[in-house]
Amino acid sequence: MFTIPPAAVRRGCALAAAMAAGGLLAACGTVTAGSPAAAGAPTHASLATCQSASLTVTVNTGQASAMTGSTYYPVDFTNTSKAACGMSGFPGVSFVTADGSSGRRIGAAAQQNPAYSGLAVRIPAGGTAHAWLQVAVASNYPPSACKPVTTHWLRITPPQATGAGYVKISFGACASASTPLLVIMPVRAGKAVKGTTP
Repeated sequence: MFTIPPAAVRRGCALAAAMAAGGLLAACGTVTAGSPAAAGAPTHASLATCQSASLTVTVNTGQASAMTGSTYYPVDFTNTSKAACGMSGFPGVSFVTADGSSGRRIGAAAQQNPAYSGLAVRIPAGGTAHAWLQVAVASNYPPSACKPVTTHWLRITPPQATGAGYVKISFGACASASTPLLVIMPVRAGKAVKGTTP
């Protein structure tokens, strides 16, 4: 459960200059997140923690922002339950070989952007929260260091959750865990707007 401050989202900051590089190979995917979440956040008697089973996860390519060396994609979390819920912090994101338990992680999991801190976010029934995902271009790295592959799935775990959602979307990736391509920002309220960060 969460305590929601009056202004739970900050908007209007320009996108920062990116890490190495980023690019999309295929279109957006939508899935429903997997098993129920395990709570582990500040609590408030009136607002329950968002559960994975009641969230739909989407990568919104229509609001993606390309910068030098990277592209930023909004990861949207839509509350499909009949009651408001809350979340806070950073989602977990990684490239995987397939959806479900058969999928193996490819390369390094997303790093958390240290420039931003988590805020408690209230998601009303039918509402959406988002987190920006920065993706670097694998081809900008030496093949010997990157071990380039094409991936077709993202595994996305909401904050404080154990169950993951899977989004079908294709990227160039690095199989080497020593060449990270993903950076995730913390969850913010509402849908993302192209050209802004938390």
